[in-house]
Amino acid sequence: MIRKLCLYLSIVSILSVWSCSSYSKLVKSTDNDAKYEAAIDYFEKKDYNRSLELFDLLQSAYRGTTKGEDISFYSAYCYYHIGDYTVASFYFKRYAETFPTSPRAEECLYMNAYCYYLDSPKPSLDQANTTLAMTELQLFMDTYPKSERIPECNKLIDELRKKLELKSFNIAVMYYRMEDFMASITSFEILLKKFPDTDRREEVLMYMAKGYYEFAEQSIPSKQRERYEKAIDSYNNLLYIYPDSEYLKSLEKTVNQKSRQKLVK
Repeated sequence: MIRKLCLYLSIVSILSVWSCSSYSKLVKSTDNDAKYEAAIDYFEKKDYNRSLELFDLLQSAYRGTTKGEDISFYSAYCYYHIGDYTVASFYFKRYAETFPTSPRAEECLYMNAYCYYLDSPKPSLDQANTTLAMTELQLFMDTYPKSERIPECNKLIDELRKKLELKSFNIAVMYYRMEDFMASITSFEILLKKFPDTDRREEVLMYMAKGYYEFAEQSIPSKQRERYEKAIDSYNNLLYIYPDSEYLKSLEKTVNQKSRQKLVK
């Protein structure tokens, strides 16, 4: 058993050395056609790093040819498969713009947007790529309005919007917890304008009612009346839209009643 294992490892080692030697010779070779065929072969075998290295060596040699177009297409997918979505999106979009009449152009413009989607970070981080992803997905839908990929694009945009919404919500809650109630209220108001269909409306109205009450408590006397009234308005909005809300019981005592008591003094 041990002898067989040693023999197997020896064979693997020899093949590995031979493969590296063969690949090294290919890289140094001046036979571009052989390099091209090998690059395609490596791509099909999912050895994307070697495939990409060969394609990079061939770009200038085949620029303006059919093979040059193929190299641009396969290079984009090489970067995609190795997880470098930023560079992959650049290559995909460049292909779509350079070869707009190609049957692959639609696929590449979609993949450009999809790479931005994959590069979209978690909600706690900067969302520049999320916004870019939505822009690129919309560009794809405007360019190919009859594409079969439209439903998928709408689905991805909805996911990205949810991420932006969560980011906005978390920022508003953070301001509330920091007791910067004016910033919190403003952030919640912006959230409702940007995301009118938000599933968090009930919670937002709760925070706004509490925020206006706390803001009124901190305010100078001349500003308190207006802010207590807004606290009551936010409470009433919650009561009207969500009459069975679990937040109403606590808000009735802590916001509604106390705000009205302040107003009659």
